[in-house]
Amino acid sequence: MVFASADVGFKQDVPVVQNAFLEDPVMVSVLTRLLPDNVLQDISSDLIHICDWANTEGAALVDRMEADQPRLRQYDSWCRRVDELLVTESWKKQKEIAAREGVVAIAYERKYGQYSRIYQMAKLMLWSAGAGLYSCPIAMTDGCARVIELIGTQDMKDQVYSRLTSRDPKRFFTSGQWMTERPGGSDVGRTETQAVWNEEKKAWLVSGFKWFSSATDADVTMLLARTHDPKAAGSMKDGSKGLSLYLARVRDNEGKLNGVRIHRLKDKVGTKALPTAELELDGMVAQQVGATHKGVKNISAILNITRIYCGMSCTSAMQRFVLVSKEYARRREVFGALLKEQPLHLATLANMELQYRATSQFTFYCVAMLGRTESLDNNLPQVKERDIPLLRLLTPILKVWSAKNAFAMSQEAMEAFGGQGYMEETGLGRAMRDVLVNTIWEGTSNVLSLDVLRVMAETGGSVLELYSRTVREIMAPLKNQEQWVKSAKALEECLVLIAIRFTAYATAEGRNVLEASARGLTFAMADVFAGALLCEHSAWSEAKARANSSDTVAASAARVDRISAQRWCEQLDRRVDHLIQSLGNEDRYEQDKEMLFGLADARARPAQQGSPLSSLTFGEAKL
Repeated sequence: MVFASADVGFKQDVPVVQNAFLEDPVMVSVLTRLLPDNVLQDISSDLIHICDWANTEGAALVDRMEADQPRLRQYDSWCRRVDELLVTESWKKQKEIAAREGVVAIAYERKYGQYSRIYQMAKLMLWSAGAGLYSCPIAMTDGCARVIELIGTQDMKDQVYSRLTSRDPKRFFTSGQWMTERPGGSDVGRTETQAVWNEEKKAWLVSGFKWFSSATDADVTMLLARTHDPKAAGSMKDGSKGLSLYLARVRDNEGKLNGVRIHRLKDKVGTKALPTAELELDGMVAQQVGATHKGVKNISAILNITRIYCGMSCTSAMQRFVLVSKEYARRREVFGALLKEQPLHLATLANMELQYRATSQFTFYCVAMLGRTESLDNNLPQVKERDIPLLRLLTPILKVWSAKNAFAMSQEAMEAFGGQGYMEETGLGRAMRDVLVNTIWEGTSNVLSLDVLRVMAETGGSVLELYSRTVREIMAPLKNQEQWVKSAKALEECLVLIAIRFTAYATAEGRNVLEASARGLTFAMADVFAGALLCEHSAWSEAKARANSSDTVAASAARVDRISAQRWCEQLDRRVDHLIQSLGNEDRYEQDKEMLFGLADARARPAQQGSPLSSLTFGEAKL
C-alpha cells in the first residue's frame, strides 16, 4: 500500500445530476397525471433542453453572478448624483434567456389552455437551477402581467403587458414590486408613500421611501401609495383603505431614473446576485391601476402568483437536494458499505424524499387551479365556487409550508455530504442561504399564517368547509378500499380535529388563543391536504400499473407511490394534534407574555421599599 499524497490515493467519485427531468421520477409522474398525453409529449423535449441548459450555461452564469455581485455607483467623478446600478453581464444575460425561453410568455400564450400554467411552472422549476435568483424578477414580472391583463387600461396592455409577455429579448420587460416600507413591513396599511395627481402631466406623482425593492434594475414596477383625492386637496384615507395601485416606468426614454434615488443596496444573508435596494421616490411619474383606494384588493392577483412562485422555487430546491443527496449515497462508501445501504442514512433520505413528493403534489395542484382560473370561464361552478376561493386559501398555506420545509431540507442535504457539504464549492451553502429567503419574502410564516385565519374569517368559515369537502371528495373513491381505509380514517379524523379546534376559538373571546396557534393550524392544513393528494396520486399510479401488467417500471412506481402515501398518513392524526395542541389552552397567551416579558416589566416598575436588591439593575452590563 502506498502513502497518500495530493496526487496519489483515494479520490471521491463526484456526484453529478445529469438531467433533473429525466432522473426525477416524481416530477415526470406528476406531469403525466395532470397533463393530456399529447401535451406532455409536446413539451418534454423543451423540459429536457432547459435541464441541459441549467447544467451547462446556466451553472456557469450563476457562478459568475455570485462572484461579481451588484454594486451601486451613486456619484460620478464630478460629484453628480448618478445612482448607477452595476450588475454583471451574466445577470443581464439571464434576462435575455428568460425572454427567449418564454418563462413568462408560455403562461400567457395559452397554447395549451388551462395546462399552459403547468407547462410554464414545470419549466420554471427546472430553469431555476441555472437562473441564479433571476426567478425573483420573473415572479414579479408574471404578477404584473396578470394584473394588467385583468384590470389594466388598453394603453397599459399595448405598451407594457405586450413586453412583459414577449419572447423577444430586445422588447422584453421585467417588473419590480415595491410594497415594503419602514413603518409596516408586511403591514402595508402603514404605507407612507403618497400619490398626487398632476394635471399638467396627466399622471400621478409618487413620493416616498421604499425599504425593500427586489429587481431594482427592472423596466417597470408596481407599487402601493396613499392617494390624494384630486377633488379634495390634501385629503387622504388612513390605513389600507387609502391605498391605490400604481404602475410606473423605472427609467424614462433617455434611460434616466424616473424620480428614483437609490439610497443603498441591501447587504443580505443570501440572494447576493439579486440587486435589492432602498429607494427614495420623489415625483415618480406613474399611472393608477384599477380603482382608487382598491390597491390591496388589486394586488391579490400578484400575490397568488408570487406565492405560487415561492412554492415552486422551494419545490425546485427540494428536487435538487434530494437528487444530489441520492446520487452521493450511490457513490460514497464508509464503514465498508455505500451510504445507500446504511439504514440510518436511508431513513434520512427517505424523509427528504417523502417531503419532496408531498410538496410536489401540493404545488402542482395549486398551479393547475391557477391555470383553470386564467383559462376557463370564471362563472363555471368548478371555477367560481371551488378553484377561486380554494386558491386564495391554499396559496399562503403552500408558501409557508414549502418555505419552512425547504430550508430544513437544505440542512439535511448539507449534512448528508458530511464535511464536504459545508464547503462552499459544493454549492450547498449558497443554496441554503438562497432558499431561506422564501421564509421572508412575501411575508414571514407568522404573517402568512394570520392571512390564512383572515381568509377563513372573511368567508365566515365557508372556505374551511370547502377545504374539508375537497379533501373528502379526493378520498371518496378510496375510503372503502382495503389498502386505503387506514389513511382515509386518519385524514377524516384530522379534518374533524381542525374544524372543531378552529370553530371553538373563532370568537372575539378566543381570538388570542386562535392567533397563537395560527402557524400550527396552517401547517396541519398543509399536511392533511398533501396527504389526500398523495393518496389520489398513488391510486392513479396503481390503476396505470394494472392497465399494463407487463410494465415492471410502472409496477415499481406504483409500489413506491403507495408506500409514500401510506407513510405520510400513517401518523398524520398525531402530527396534526401536536401542531395545534396549543388550541384549547386558554391561559397560554397570558403565560407567554409572562414568560417572555413579565420579569423585565416587573423590574421596570418602582422597586419595593426595603428590598436588598432594589438599587441594583439586572440584565445590563456595568463598567
